[in-house]
Amino acid sequence: MKLITVTMIAAMTLNASSLVKTAQESGLQAIPTSKVELMKLIDNPKNNITDEKVALGKQLYFDPRLSKSGLISCNTCHNLGEGGDDGIPAAIGHKWSANPHHLNSPTVYNAVFFDAQFWDGRDPDLEKQAQGPMQAAVEMSAAPEHVQAVVVSIPEYVTEFKKAYGKNVKITFEKIADTIATFERTLVTPSPFDDYLNGDENALTAAEKKGLETFIGVGCATCHNGVALGQSMNMLNVTATYKHMSVGDFTGNEYGMVKVPTLRNITQTAPYFHNGQIWSLKEAIVEMGRIQLGTDLTDEQATSIETFLGALEGRKPDISVPMLPASTATTPKPDMN
Repeated sequence: MKLITVTMIAAMTLNASSLVKTAQESGLQAIPTSKVELMKLIDNPKNNITDEKVALGKQLYFDPRLSKSGLISCNTCHNLGEGGDDGIPAAIGHKWSANPHHLNSPTVYNAVFFDAQFWDGRDPDLEKQAQGPMQAAVEMSAAPEHVQAVVVSIPEYVTEFKKAYGKNVKITFEKIADTIATFERTLVTPSPFDDYLNGDENALTAAEKKGLETFIGVGCATCHNGVALGQSMNMLNVTATYKHMSVGDFTGNEYGMVKVPTLRNITQTAPYFHNGQIWSLKEAIVEMGRIQLGTDLTDEQATSIETFLGALEGRKPDISVPMLPASTATTPKPDMN
C-alpha cells in the first residue's frame, strides 16, 4: 500500500512538472517572485521607479482636476477597485460622451507587461499612453497646458515633484504623464497560476490544471502568452467574423491588427472584446474559439478553460484612495463645455 502511494505521488509530481514545462514551452510566463527580477520587467530605464514617483503618480492618477471638467480622473475609466477598467461596454468621458468607436476600456492592471498600448497598439509604453486620455476630447478633454497649469498651481504638488525629480525639475505635461505611468507600472497582480509556474504544485486545483491543459491544447496560448497572457498585436477574425463586429467602426490598426488583451483578472473585466459586447466569460471563450482558432469548442472544453482563467485572478496591490492637495486661487476652474 505504501509503495502504491509513493508511486502515485511520484506520478502526480511528474505530471505537474510536465504541465509546467508544457506551459513554459507554450510561451506562458509567470510574474517573478523575486523583486529584483520583477523590476527588470516593469522598470523603465529612462524613468526609473522610485517610491517618491509612485506616491506622486498615485495622487495624479486619482486627481479629477487634470480633466477639463474637473470630474474625470484616470481612475474613472480604469477603476482600481473594479478590476482596473470601468465595467461598461464603451468608455464614457467628457460631457457624458461615449467613445466614438465604441471601444471598451482595457484594464490597467498588468498593462506594464505589454509592448504596445491601446487597442490599435499605437503607443509603445505606459509613459506615452498616459498622455492620450488626458488630451482626448471624449475622455478627459484637457489640453496639455491645462494639465500643467493645474499641477504647478498647487504648492504641494510642486514640492512633491522636487522630491521625486530634484529641485530643478521642470514640471511639464510629459513629466506629469511619466509620473502617472510610474505608478501604473507597479500595478501587477500575481495569481495562483504564477505560484504554480513558480514551483507551488498545489497552487492550482486539479480542475484548474485540467483547464490549463485544455487552454494550451486547443491553441489559446498561441496568442495569449508571455507574462501578460496577451500579445502585442494579432489579427482579429482569423477563421470567422466576430458576431458583434458591426458595433463600432474599429477594425484594428492600418494592417488590421488588434492588441491581444491580457487574460489576467479576466473574471473581473467584463464585458469582453474591443467593443464590450459579450458579458459572459464562457460565451467569450466559445466565440474566440470560433473566430480565432476555427474550433467549435465543446461545453466541456469551454467550462474547463473558464475554470483555469479563474486561477488568473491576482492579488491586487493594497491601494487606498489618496488625499489630494487643495486647489489655489490660480488653479484652473472646471469647464463643462
